[in-house]
Order: sequence, then structure tokens, then C-alpha cells
Amino acid sequence: MRGHFAIPAMTELATALGVTIDDPAPPREIHFSRAGCRLHGFDWGGTGSPVLLLHGGALTAHTWDFVCLGLRGAARLIALDLRGHGESGWSGDYRVGTLAADVVAAADHLGFDRVRLVGMSLGGVIAAHVADRHPARVERLVLVDVAPGVDFDSTWRVRLFISGLGPVRDLETVVEAAMRVNPRADRASVTYRMSTLFRRAPGGGWVPKSDPRPPDFPAILAAIDRLPDQLSRTPVLLVRGGRSRVLPQAAAERLAARLPDGELVVVPDAGHNVQEDNPAALITALRAFLTR
Repeated sequence: MRGHFAIPAMTELATALGVTIDDPAPPREIHFSRAGCRLHGFDWGGTGSPVLLLHGGALTAHTWDFVCLGLRGAARLIALDLRGHGESGWSGDYRVGTLAADVVAAADHLGFDRVRLVGMSLGGVIAAHVADRHPARVERLVLVDVAPGVDFDSTWRVRLFISGLGPVRDLETVVEAAMRVNPRADRASVTYRMSTLFRRAPGGGWVPKSDPRPPDFPAILAAIDRLPDQLSRTPVLLVRGGRSRVLPQAAAERLAARLPDGELVVVPDAGHNVQEDNPAALITALRAFLTR
């Protein structure tokens, strides 16, 4: 109700979602540049093997907040804002190869020779490209809800919602609109997500952080079809949301079967955004795979 609108605290929401938090401290921001584009991420610390987490299209590095709160004791976690998203700069070049080169630049900036990659949706496509072009630098890789046979048409309502929002007076307006798109969504989670996807405009109101230009879906789908060949030399965990409408179970099983060193985990009570819907179960799967 208007007059009582509040953005839930990250740690409180993570705890409500079942995440066990050992260290509630916020992450450190990192800044670097490549090819004239300023890039941004969050360094959650940790002393284990370095893990770079890559978000999906129209999301930001904040989509990994709950996962990082629960996993930070097991690895050195870095969540990146892809160019055109979050606090990273916009660009005229959003090709998969360009985004992958940004990820390699992040590893170089942080002094990581070898990394483990976790990529959700578009982030998974980028991670696979990195593994294919730089196999000696990628120890293992996690794909979250992406494989040949994905159905991005099922996300058209959300994409239309984000692209259609211009400056709005207050964040509650955005939350109300998002709840109309998906009435079954958890309001607290939606409020937190929208607070990370929008920023205050200099003239007042709120505007999306992401570049409004639409992604090149034909190019992304073509890159997804190359995943089996790109990942033939890398240990891979494929994670599917149990109620995902984007990645059918049969498509997930086909990819896992084609990979020489691949396995499939289905996270219950999660849609396409597994890391936000059921972070506790995803943390369990990631810890088992990434710390081997």
C-alpha cells in the first residue's frame, strides 16, 4: 500500500529464502575498462578458487546477491555487470565474443590465471565462449537454465515490460507493474529485484539501468546451438529450474548427455531465474560442483 513502501534488506530476504549466511558484509565494488567501455562488478571475497558469476539478459550482478551470501565461504566470488547492464557502461557492440572478452579482462584485472565460471541464460552462453576460446583458463563451468532448445518466447512478457518502462515517478509503480505481469511472484523478491534494475534519474524518478536496445536473439540462439561443441573439453554442471518455461527438461537432458563431462541438476521451486527463486538449493549444487 502506498505510504508503506520499503525495499527489503538483502540479508533479510536471503534468510527468508533459506540461505544460511556466515558473513553478511556487503561486497567490494570493482571497476575496470576494456576497449573504451567501463565495466563494473562486485568482489564478495573469499579464499577459495576464483569463481566469476555472469547474469542473464536485462539482469545485473545483483541477481547473484543471495547465492554469494551463502557461498562466499567456499570460493572467491566475483559477480560481474555485463556491458550494457547494471553499473557497466553501454556500448555499440554486444556480440557474444565482445562480452566474453570482457570476462577475460576481468580475470586479468583481478590477477586470476584460472577461473571457474557460473553463467545464467545469456551469461552461460558467454561463459561457454570463454571456455572454448581459452580452455586453459577455465577449470569448470556451470550453465544455469540454458541449452539448445530454449524457448525465449516464454519470456516475452517480462522483456516487453522492461523495455516499455520509461522514467517512472517512484519504484513502487515499477513493482506494481511487475506484479501485474506475474501475479504469483513474491512481492518482496520483486521489490528487491526492481530496486537493482532501476536507478534514480538526475531529474527525478526512476529509469532502467540496462541499455534499452533489444538483444540480437538470432545471434544468441545460434551461439546456444554451439554449446555442445564449445564445452566438449570442460567439466560442466547444467542447472535447470524445475518449473522453468524457458528450458524444457528434455532439452536439458539432451545437452547433459552430449557433454563428455556433464551432469544435470534440477532445482525445485524455481523458474528461469534459479538464483533468485531458490538460491539455497542452487548454493548446495554449486558448492558440491565448484569445490571439487
